[in-house]
Amino acid sequence: MAEYKDTLNLPETSFPMKANLSQREPERLSSWQSLHLYEKIRASRAGHKRFILHDGPPYANGHLHCGHALNKILKDIIIKSKTLSGFDAPFIPGWDCHGLPIELNVEKKVGKAGMKISPEAFRTKCREYAASQIDIQREEFKRLGVFGDWEHPYATFDFNYEANIIRALGKIIENGHLQQGFKPVHWCIECGSALAEAEVDYEDKLSPSIDVAFYALNPTQFTQLILKSLAEKPVIVPIWTTTPWSLPGNEAVSLHPALEYELVDAGENYFLILSVLVEQVMTRYNLPDYQRCGHAVGAAFVELLLKHPFDERQVPVILSEHVTTDSGTGCVHTAPAHGPEDYQVGKAYGLPLINPVMPNGCYAPDVPYVGNLSVLRVNDTIIELLKERQVLLHNEQITHSYPHCWRHKTPMIYLATPQWFISMDQNGLRGSILEAIDQVNWVPEWGRARIRDMVENRPDWCVSRQRAWGTPMPLFVHKATRELHPDTLNLIEEVASRVEKEGIDVWFKLDKRELLGAEAQDYEKINDTLDVWFDSGVSHYCVLMQNKALSFPADVYFEGSDQHRGWFNSSLTTAVAMYGHAPYRTVLTHGYTVDADGRKLSKSKGNYIALDKLISQHGADILRLWVSSTDYRNEVSISEEIIKRNADAYRRIRNTARFLLANLVDFDPNQHVVETHQLVGLDSWAIKRSQQLQEDILLAYENYNFHIIYQKIHNFCAVDMGSFYLDVIKDRQYTTAKHSLARRSCQTAMYHIIQAVTCWLAPILSFTAEEIWQAIPGQRSESIFMETWYEAWPVIDQVDMAFWETLQLVRNEVNKALEAERQQGVIGSALAAEVTLYAKSQLYTDLLSLNNELRFLLITSGAVLKPLSEIPSHVTINDELGVGIEVKASTFEKCVRCWHRCEDVGVEPQYPDLCGRCAGNLSGRYELRYFA
Repeated sequence: MAEYKDTLNLPETSFPMKANLSQREPERLSSWQSLHLYEKIRASRAGHKRFILHDGPPYANGHLHCGHALNKILKDIIIKSKTLSGFDAPFIPGWDCHGLPIELNVEKKVGKAGMKISPEAFRTKCREYAASQIDIQREEFKRLGVFGDWEHPYATFDFNYEANIIRALGKIIENGHLQQGFKPVHWCIECGSALAEAEVDYEDKLSPSIDVAFYALNPTQFTQLILKSLAEKPVIVPIWTTTPWSLPGNEAVSLHPALEYELVDAGENYFLILSVLVEQVMTRYNLPDYQRCGHAVGAAFVELLLKHPFDERQVPVILSEHVTTDSGTGCVHTAPAHGPEDYQVGKAYGLPLINPVMPNGCYAPDVPYVGNLSVLRVNDTIIELLKERQVLLHNEQITHSYPHCWRHKTPMIYLATPQWFISMDQNGLRGSILEAIDQVNWVPEWGRARIRDMVENRPDWCVSRQRAWGTPMPLFVHKATRELHPDTLNLIEEVASRVEKEGIDVWFKLDKRELLGAEAQDYEKINDTLDVWFDSGVSHYCVLMQNKALSFPADVYFEGSDQHRGWFNSSLTTAVAMYGHAPYRTVLTHGYTVDADGRKLSKSKGNYIALDKLISQHGADILRLWVSSTDYRNEVSISEEIIKRNADAYRRIRNTARFLLANLVDFDPNQHVVETHQLVGLDSWAIKRSQQLQEDILLAYENYNFHIIYQKIHNFCAVDMGSFYLDVIKDRQYTTAKHSLARRSCQTAMYHIIQAVTCWLAPILSFTAEEIWQAIPGQRSESIFMETWYEAWPVIDQVDMAFWETLQLVRNEVNKALEAERQQGVIGSALAAEVTLYAKSQLYTDLLSLNNELRFLLITSGAVLKPLSEIPSHVTINDELGVGIEVKASTFEKCVRCWHRCEDVGVEPQYPDLCGRCAGNLSGRYELRYFA
């Protein structure tokens, strides 16, 4: 063997076997930066059709986690695939910078605004903190291989962005969608501010569940409506609630107008209860001996008066369809200051809107019995008061779903306060949004129903906040009429122009006389800030319509499924309020990252996967492969085991690329490309198979089905290439003469395939694809990302793909038969065997066309083909293929060069250890030997 070693075509390549991604990827990042690659991509696509994916801004707070990685990598895959499709696809990343989380972190360091530090100095600290967090997250996003204009992102605290938020508010006011109201909103006592629906989480809470007696002021009025002959005794209208603290704000008891209520005689009292709940309620009150006296619909009792359970006042019975039949008593405690449905029905009946609770969560000092007490700690006090008044009918503790502040994780309350709202119905906004939803492509489709449900049921959007760090609402309200200043739109533009130069502090320190002159004494300056969801929600105006590289509406918004109530919703609402249509054409949604068992990732549960650790251990490309391998429309599982499986898949793909590159090391595409009509049949098949696969992959990219791309590429590398094509051509690559047509033919196929595969991989395995691209022989562009999908395919029409598919199936059966004989010790390697194939008529004819090359495709030392009719009785037939296989050990000597066992080993005296084929290849006599 030694004397022939130098004649073998042993491959060498600069593309290493081991990836060492965690070390090599930073070098690649540095190279891209030095090359100014993003800018060069933009320049190369200038003038092309645009594709705009608008980046939903992550919050500028803390290091990235796996959810961030999932989101940004998915977006990057889309941008890069669209760029390869020839689009001008810029990516402008953004950050959300105002609001509570940043305030809380700054408060920990310097104290609360207005207490230990001035509001102006506090805002400066918030701005500095947000900027520092952007710097951290920017580098972490870049480390993931995400391309974008990282030096010019958008940030909601930029002066020009803040100014445009204010201008967007002006446009919404101009279109008649903003109103001021004193009505209940979600209120976080810890925040000291109203919150929007998107800032509310529902978590389990242990609460008192009580039934309270409201006694009829005139019992006879109730009994006479049921049966005139009833004896006189007190009538109780019982209510059920889990918020005893709200009883000081009670102004009525609501009944359903159309449902039947029964008067129940329980001995000492009558009870008025919803008919379907009588048995359940009386059991709860431990009053088994009761009689049903008769019934009437709820509407019969309207405006009858009840005694408040502990205040010296009277409250009416009113009617509302929000009364349900699944729990309680059917008689609903109604406190207009503490619930949106209560507010609406209270407004309809002209009930007082008296709010006994102050913004700090304590009752006002003049509230009887509970003055100055916190609503979060007053339930026991009120329950004791109810016991003293003998109106507590039942008391127990229950666990139920209750609204909590998304940031503090503390229970919230409904509180009536003066706030600013985008009205959903005042000017037909709700209907317009519902129409706009149907003009958008929602992926998955269930996203349409989800956001429709949210829009149909959402209350008016409370956009005002009582925070120090946020975009101001630069409004002036008349002290007497509470009307906005008649020149509000011009005033807003004046303030926006100043904010554009000096930032939001310009409003907070503004003397109103500067803008209003003599009118200033009649107007109140509003110091509320805007909901941060408004800030990010108007990014379609502040970014898409201001940045010349972008356009409006965006082609795609792509965020997690929680954004149907968040950014998707706020963006849609503001866009329709401003222009009458959606800001996006397509909305893509991905699920949450969870562990292998579907549980939310949590440090306390021990299933948290640290992003920085994954990158340092495996490299970013393994994470990118993980992202592509999963169907992101569902929850996305991640664990150490899952990442290891992706690392194994990565090695399969990388080793395929390395084999292709290693066997192109001496290939010059300017000299060695074989003409199409001269290609070996197997090579023609490999090229055609790759072309067909590319069509499938591009369609999957177009439809955002990245997991299908992963599956197809992995299968191509493992099966089409690894188990078949590359396995078969090794003999040609390593034993034929260096410049033989047989060898140059398969190199030509590999040259086309590696370029195409690199393009397919580029959006997903960005670092690896670039590394491959630089190792491919021939002249090429500076980066794979300057390319488009591979188009330089040879025109190949006459390839019977069905035949090659059948041949692979036959080869698989032969491999099974060889393995069986190997297990029995009959043969060692496959090249120690000879096989006889017994094939049915058409298959026999097809295989016969291969002549002596059949053995090379099967990688055996001998292959004999016979009709199926000649099959011996001891050979099993595969009925599906119509083939039988017989294996025997070869009796010939082994060629030390190709390892085939042949009868002509040693025929050439010059090469006593070689077969005639190898001797001919070395001498040049068989240089043109190739498959038919």
